[in-house]
Amino acid sequence: MPSASTKAAATSTAADTRLAPGAPGHRRMSFALFAAGLAAFALLYSTQALLPAISAEFGASASAASWTVSAATGALALLVLPMSALSERFGRRRMMTVSLAVAVGVGLLVPFAPNLEWLVALRAVQGAALAGLPASAMAFLAEEVRPKALIAAIGLFVAGNSIGGMSGRIVTGWVAQMWGWRAGLLAVGLMAVACAVAFRLLIPKARNFTPGSLNPKALAATVRGHLADPLLVRLYAIGALFMTVFGAVYTVIGYRLVEAPFSLPQGVIGSIFLVYLVGTVSSAAAGKLVGRLGRRGALYLAVGTTAAGLLLSLADSLPAVLAGLVLITAGFFAGHAVASSSVSRTATTGRAQASALYQSAYYVGSSVGGTLGAIAFHSGGWAGTVLLGLVAVLGVVSITLYGTHSARVEARRPHLRTAH
Repeated sequence: MPSASTKAAATSTAADTRLAPGAPGHRRMSFALFAAGLAAFALLYSTQALLPAISAEFGASASAASWTVSAATGALALLVLPMSALSERFGRRRMMTVSLAVAVGVGLLVPFAPNLEWLVALRAVQGAALAGLPASAMAFLAEEVRPKALIAAIGLFVAGNSIGGMSGRIVTGWVAQMWGWRAGLLAVGLMAVACAVAFRLLIPKARNFTPGSLNPKALAATVRGHLADPLLVRLYAIGALFMTVFGAVYTVIGYRLVEAPFSLPQGVIGSIFLVYLVGTVSSAAAGKLVGRLGRRGALYLAVGTTAAGLLLSLADSLPAVLAGLVLITAGFFAGHAVASSSVSRTATTGRAQASALYQSAYYVGSSVGGTLGAIAFHSGGWAGTVLLGLVAVLGVVSITLYGTHSARVEARRPHLRTAH
């Protein structure tokens, strides 16, 4: 006769409707969210590799053209928290579908912008629409996938993000070299349409979503609680500063490589973003680094790698610049992985809002980095952009050192009380 605990476990397993690898719908769901992530990030950064061409057509400076990236990431940063709250009321699946549909629709209009002002405005609308995807996707996975399969499912979604960001830049670069930057943006828009259709056809219906009420007061209280937590605030700042470096470097690198002594064509500049694959490896290795060095040790290593890459990129040698980009990318993705995962572990309540706040800080960093990096490049060339990156890196070091000091003080307090 089976014991009561065995019966309870069997009942619990039978009642668990969440998806597991091999179960009907699991593979469809994984491919659906991969397609959604690919479309979202291909659209979000679609103009980044094209900035020199956009500047040339509209007679705009690097800092003015950089707003075609910063407006999208800035709008996403502002709206990711409200959109995550709306998904609690209207459903993750519906929020993701609407977000993708609007972003893709705007993406088909972006290539026909008559001037830079319209281009920036359309990109802002696109970023606002995409804000409904990241938080909804993570919540959907947490509700619909069994815990043991959750990390792999999130990993596939993040892979779609990174591959989308990389492929969008590469596609726009090569298409723009042959037919102009507008054709490059149209190609990414059509690719996103295909991904959005695949997402809608593949995504299974939610089985475990329970609609909640929109309670602005409760949301505000949760947000205030997170912002009152010193450790969470430090992690948000670290994510923003790492992304400031990354946003500055990849917004401006096209301008540097199109000029002498490199004088690279647009397609080759777009292919530089293949370096993103290094980030996929370094973010996956972040867990092992934390296991060996601890969270702060892993952050110090990520910071050192990023700083070394910035300094190496100052050389007027293409191999040195590429090696510098590899180090910057590896350091950034490792630091981002450590900071973002630490947010989930630190927040004991309101984890969705804690993650949304991190994403807001992250994309604020992207927006600020892109704009300030372009201004620094206009004022002092590539050295100016590198200086901005080093200042941001110094900020990460200062925050991490302060965290180390605070942890030591906190650890000594019980001994101090005992002594008294």
